[in-house]
Amino acid sequence: MSSIFQKIKEECLLANLELPKLDLVLFTFGNVSVVDRTNKVFAIKPSGIPYENLTIEDMVIVDFEGKVVEGKLKPSSDTHSHAVLYKHWEKIGSIVHTHSTYATAWAQSLRDIPVYGTTHADYTIAAIPCAAPMNDEKIKGDYEIETGHQIIDCFKERNLDYQEVEMILVGSHAPFTWGKDAKKAVHNSAVLEFIAKTALYTEQINKEANPMKDSLIEKHFQRKHGPNSYYGQ
Repeated sequence: MSSIFQKIKEECLLANLELPKLDLVLFTFGNVSVVDRTNKVFAIKPSGIPYENLTIEDMVIVDFEGKVVEGKLKPSSDTHSHAVLYKHWEKIGSIVHTHSTYATAWAQSLRDIPVYGTTHADYTIAAIPCAAPMNDEKIKGDYEIETGHQIIDCFKERNLDYQEVEMILVGSHAPFTWGKDAKKAVHNSAVLEFIAKTALYTEQINKEANPMKDSLIEKHFQRKHGPNSYYGQ
């Protein structure tokens, strides 16, 4: 019998299957979730199931408190982090968490990714923020819930808009991205990995490399996102 949540379960499955195709995950690392704002629930990958074995029936439906609404398997261990973001950021439709190689390396280095080139500027005029590792008290508490707040607090501290910067590095951990739907959230995850990789190469080639000048950053961002944008059809 078809579930009332069939649509988001299908979207969630297909998005999760994109991660290994894009070389963004290894083994069972990472997860994608897709939200249903009307019913205040989201679909998310089950914990510890290899991507090649996933089926639509495996997708777990949980509410914004992280409680299972439908599904036989345990949801991802990152479920409560997703729940916090959906609860506080009402304009996002999907979240992706991976341990992709290059973005994770920057997260482990506790560094923002500077805007070194136009590919980065096509997506945001800001450096990709790296949230500071949480303190010991929070680590001992509700760790996954605190991870969600760690991301939100970083955006508040940096005065960033989550609709303009759709990606973050969680210090000592790994990247999260999001978007209006699963396709955009996965796209952002792949873009972040490319930006992280090319930024690393940039610094290896030129240890004295500086961020791109503001006028060029603004030009590339506005031509794609500004009121007079002309990129694409």
